[in-house]
Order: sequence, then structure tokens, then C-alpha cells
Amino acid sequence: MPQDVRFDLPFETPVSAHLEYARSRHLRWIWDMGLVRSQAGFDEYQSWDLPQAAARTYPHASAEDMVVLMNWFSLAFLFDDQFDANRPDRADRIAEVARELIVTPLRPAGSRPRVVCPITLAWAEVWEHLSAGMSLTWQTRFAASWGRFLVAHCEEVDLAARGLAGKLDLAEYTVFRRRTVGIHHSIDAGERSRRFEVPAQVQAHPLMERMRDLAADTIGFMNDIHSFERERRRGDGHNLIAVLHRARGGSWQDAADEAYRMTTECLREYVELEARVPRMCDELGLDEAGRDEVRLGVEAIQHWINGNYEWALTSGRYAAAKEGPAVAAELAGQGSVDDLLAV
Repeated sequence: MPQDVRFDLPFETPVSAHLEYARSRHLRWIWDMGLVRSQAGFDEYQSWDLPQAAARTYPHASAEDMVVLMNWFSLAFLFDDQFDANRPDRADRIAEVARELIVTPLRPAGSRPRVVCPITLAWAEVWEHLSAGMSLTWQTRFAASWGRFLVAHCEEVDLAARGLAGKLDLAEYTVFRRRTVGIHHSIDAGERSRRFEVPAQVQAHPLMERMRDLAADTIGFMNDIHSFERERRRGDGHNLIAVLHRARGGSWQDAADEAYRMTTECLREYVELEARVPRMCDELGLDEAGRDEVRLGVEAIQHWINGNYEWALTSGRYAAAKEGPAVAAELAGQGSVDDLLAV
């Protein structure tokens, strides 16, 4: 049911012409880096079609940069799936690996990780390419957003380890989801994909801050709707529909309808604020080059809202009907067929 839910988005976004070129290189890299460790794990990963997500959210990246972005995509999704709901003993290991992922952008590019496992080794390699040519200002902004995302992930794991999974109220969950969805650094990567940087004074402006937050809310809530069946199989209570069902009672359909209403309201406000961007540029006295960078920054947000939505409608990651090792793992409370936290 939820993966079929459609939204009326006010903009369309392109798909990279380099999708197939980058896909083949990315899938080979996944094997070479040990990010899949079994044929079943590889088959499940392919069904997610993350290359399509990258091609839709970063449609203007060069062919080689698209490979880097696909490689980076895989890390966030695969790490997110390493926590098993029925194994809270893994919380310490997840926190250890997350700390390593957080500090990698703060070290000189190319530094070998101190905590070694497939994900940390892969991230060290990806960051060396992802950061190349970007200013220290951009690298610091990305690192901060990336760090907040990983810290929130660890908090989610810790809540489950303490038996508090799915216990946040609606207001708490809304703020928490804005961090766990990981959109702020993903929008930052949109700048890297086209080799530009949004001026610092624009990033600090309340209008842009609110637009980025609303984009995160919109995408996070859409994702909760589309991924609901998978997360219910796993027993994962960190989902807007589950939070609404627990808080307000009623049927699951009532909760899904309210989640849809909340999502469309976030999108409506985002579109309203986007129309005020030219006035913000006037207020800040931006020159033509600065205004062009802002335009590209707004496009990066649109690419993420629409691109992620189009991908989620067909990704096997969120399929309601599954069989084989992947669904067996999910029913056992796992997100992944393979363990990627061991050496």
C-alpha cells in the first residue's frame, strides 16, 4: 500500500545520462570493497537500485563524479541497515564505527581509518574524492551535517537498545526525523556534483535554513510512507505512520492519511518559501554570480525532493512483497543480509 502513494510535486527533475556507465562501475566497486559479502546480499542490494537514486538526485554530475556519488550513497544506506532490532548488543559497535565515519572528514583526506571495517575503509576512499576541489567552508558544512546525521542514527540505535524504540511522541519524532533522514549533507553534495558553492551568507539566512529543513521534513515523511511495509516487517517503530497510529489510535489507514497530509503541508510551505528567494538575494545584495549559485542551490533541493520520490516508488528496498534471504532477515529484525561491521 504505502509504496504506491503518489504526491503531486510542482517541479520535474532530469535523470543523469551517465546512469548505466556509472552503475556498472559502482556495482563492481561494491564487491571489491566488501560492502556485500554474499550473493544474496548483492541481489538484495541491486534490487534497491541506488544508482537510479543518485542519477535522479545529482543529474548534472560528470560521469566519473556520478560513480563517486553512487559509491557514497551505498555507504549511508548500508550502514543504516546494520543495526538489528533484535540485537541491542551491537549498539556499542555501531557507535564506534559511526564515530570513525564522523571524524573522517576532519582528518587530512586519504588518512587511513583507525576503526577498520568495510564501511570505514570505503568512506575514507570516497571522502578523498568527494572533498576534492571544494573549499574548507564547504567541507566543514558537509562534515557538520554528516556528523549530525550519524549521531542521530546512534541515538536511534541507543533508544532501541534501551527498549525505547518507537516511544517518541509526534513533536519529538518530527525533530528527530529531520536529523535521521540525512538530507542536509545530501543537498550539500549537490554543490559538489556541479562544482559550485552557495554563498555562506545565504546558507546562514533564515529563509534558506527553513527551506532546507522543510525539504528534509518532506523527504523524510515521504520516505516513511513509502518504506512503511519494510519497517513494519522489521519491527521498527521509527516511522511517522507508526508514531501517528500509536499517538492517535484509529486505523493504520487513518495514520497513513494523516502522514500524507503532514507531508503535503511541508511541501506546500517549501514551495511558498522558494518564491521568496529572489527577495532574499536582493536583501543580501548578491551579484549575478552569487544569484546563479543560489539558483543552482535551489535546484539541488528540488532534485532531491523529486528525485528521491521518483526512485522510492519503484525501489525494491521498499517492496511490500518479498521472499528469500532479504525478507527473512527483515522478519528477524535485521536490515541487511550481510554483516559489514566486522573486520
